[in-house]
Amino acid sequence: MNLYPNLRREILFLLFFFVVLLCKASPSSSSPESITIKPRHLSLLKSALQRPSGEQSDLWKPMTDQGWSPCIDLEDSPSLPDKTEGYIQVFLDGGLNQQRMGICDAVAVAKILNATLLIPFLEVNPVWQDSSSFVDIFDVDHFINALKDDIRVVKELPEEYSWSTREYYATAVRETRVKTAPVHASAQWYTDNVSPLLHSYGIAAISPFSHRLSFDHLPGEIQRLRCKVNFQALRFVPHITSLGDALVSRLRNPLWRSNKERKNVDHLGDMTNPHSRQEPGKFAVLHLRFDKDMAAHSACDFGGGKPEKLALAKYRQMIWQGRVLNSQFTDEELRSQGRCPLTPEEMGLLLAAFGFDNNTRLYLASHKVYGGEARISALRQVFPRMEDKRSLASSEERAGIKGKASLLAALDYYVSMHSDVFISASPGNMHNALVGHRTFENLKTIRPNMALIGQVFLNKSITWEDFQQALGEGHVNRQGQIRLRKPKQSIYTYPAPDCMCHV
Repeated sequence: MNLYPNLRREILFLLFFFVVLLCKASPSSSSPESITIKPRHLSLLKSALQRPSGEQSDLWKPMTDQGWSPCIDLEDSPSLPDKTEGYIQVFLDGGLNQQRMGICDAVAVAKILNATLLIPFLEVNPVWQDSSSFVDIFDVDHFINALKDDIRVVKELPEEYSWSTREYYATAVRETRVKTAPVHASAQWYTDNVSPLLHSYGIAAISPFSHRLSFDHLPGEIQRLRCKVNFQALRFVPHITSLGDALVSRLRNPLWRSNKERKNVDHLGDMTNPHSRQEPGKFAVLHLRFDKDMAAHSACDFGGGKPEKLALAKYRQMIWQGRVLNSQFTDEELRSQGRCPLTPEEMGLLLAAFGFDNNTRLYLASHKVYGGEARISALRQVFPRMEDKRSLASSEERAGIKGKASLLAALDYYVSMHSDVFISASPGNMHNALVGHRTFENLKTIRPNMALIGQVFLNKSITWEDFQQALGEGHVNRQGQIRLRKPKQSIYTYPAPDCMCHV
């Protein structure tokens, strides 16, 4: 018997345990972001580190044909009228994926009103402080060309409407601004309330606009157009796609850096030489949404004790004036309802329970993790071949996206769409957008059963075997199977049946 693998696993766990002790004993342990692994996780982490190599063979199997295929370009769609009724402007807040949905809705509203759409204005997010515009993120010429048979899109307003700017609407009440659009407004609402402005002034600016179009009771052509925008017209700018292709290539070819120092990971072209490529490998993407906003808004306990509770409560007061629904529940109640985001170490345990072993090529898609690198240390121990943007690309390659949250998110989105498996640590706009897009493309996507996971983690005495069984059985039908959209659900998360045909 070869004892070295067992010895290696014991050494890894001892190293991890030593890190945990240092975190607990550190003078900075009073910091609100100090890291403490919950005791009930330690035995599971030891089992995860000692799990045998050799993944389940079906983990990487692509989705079989489920009998659904995309159908958004139908021959019976009406042609574009000869004359436009006027110009529509929208101002979109939120992060990249919320803005992405707003862009799709703006196109739909322009179609409903037979209006010309000005390229949407993206507001600066108060949290991420990213001023990237539409043209910084998306290929604007492709966008316009892809929709040329559906609506008119312009990059700039004609001279006669050049006064209609964000600054103009920010300084006073303006007759051409629409600020009363209800959440999930109907098509008729826009016809009744915005069309008269177009007829009177030739232009209407709608702000706020996020989530301002219903998902229900719309003509089929409008629903399909929304999907066409989302899945076809919105293509990232070339420097995002080229860098994304390089990261995907490096993930699939783990020997790409064998002849260079880990710190020197430049040269996009080093994988374009066919003689240097290895047999393509598999990789999974973990989208880890565990920033301070998420942690604070959840009102859950993440192991930081009283300092963490006080710091997050103070943050909730500062950002939301304390008005957070979850604050009225205990941590146990929130976890049993699946309302707590999963920590990095919990995601490591989840993936290990599914059968991903320590040879798994895992790409970490995340922005700022609450607790920093220390919070991710346990996840790295369980998956030592985990990569991210910094490990795969040089500082020179990342210079164009450094500090720009929307461009960083776009890169993560692109890599996620090219992975063999995708899993997200908690529901949110990025999770919902990728679940919908990967459903549309019939790609394997694991959707965590948050309530089940929360209840399993509350069991302080659960064994590794029972942990694996409970999570495995609870996710058999949550790995990319088509789910038909129900009333009020987002078409961008559930594109069937509106944008997919049963064949």
